[in-house]
Amino acid sequence: MNGLITVNFDTQTVSARELHKALGIEKRFSTWFETNSQGFLENEDFRGVYLEVQGNQYGGKQTVQDYEMSVDMAKHICLMSRTEKGKQCRQYLIDLEKAWNTPEQIFARALKMADQTINRLKSENHALTERIEQDKPKILFADAVSASHTSILIGDLAKLICQNGVQIGQKRLFDWLREKNYLIKNGTSRNMPQQRYVEQGLFEVKESSVQNPDGSVRITRTTKVTGKGQVYFVNKFLSTCK
Repeated sequence: MNGLITVNFDTQTVSARELHKALGIEKRFSTWFETNSQGFLENEDFRGVYLEVQGNQYGGKQTVQDYEMSVDMAKHICLMSRTEKGKQCRQYLIDLEKAWNTPEQIFARALKMADQTINRLKSENHALTERIEQDKPKILFADAVSASHTSILIGDLAKLICQNGVQIGQKRLFDWLREKNYLIKNGTSRNMPQQRYVEQGLFEVKESSVQNPDGSVRITRTTKVTGKGQVYFVNKFLSTCK
């Protein structure tokens, strides 16, 4: 499966043609996409693009229609295919998302953003170099992570807090979040975020479709911490340790 589906993580999109090929679909691409894109919103879940491909053996080029679809849409289409390849492709996309959302990868992207910012500021005003170096951790974490659209699991937030000098595990963090009323304590919504904190942008709830052995589909809900929430909770734990 490696390399069969290319995910553009800058835009969080997948090529519809690549997915069509990876799923081994025999139906014509245009017909397949028209059928499977029903219920999805153009310019939100997908957008049309054109590719220039090899047209013939003499080096001619031709333009073909493609679509950039969101990773979530691609996973849903994989699920709808109800084939072993669909299951494999969906798991491949899930695994890539997990790898992309690890604290290490978030920090790597944040560091890259920080370095680009630092280089630009250095060229504009050399006198700011010393101050930029002093502010680099703030640029790295607060600016870069806050600007990110990447949300992470509670367990990954615990790792992030540990990397900033405060030792706490996933279980203790869940206990603390429930104790402080960030998460619901009991009932069927246990560990779901309180609505006011969702509205403040600290959390989001990710819904996923899971196929049961009998063919039915159930919806699972997972609490995730937004970029804004990551900054908020790391700073909150750091402030309590001063």
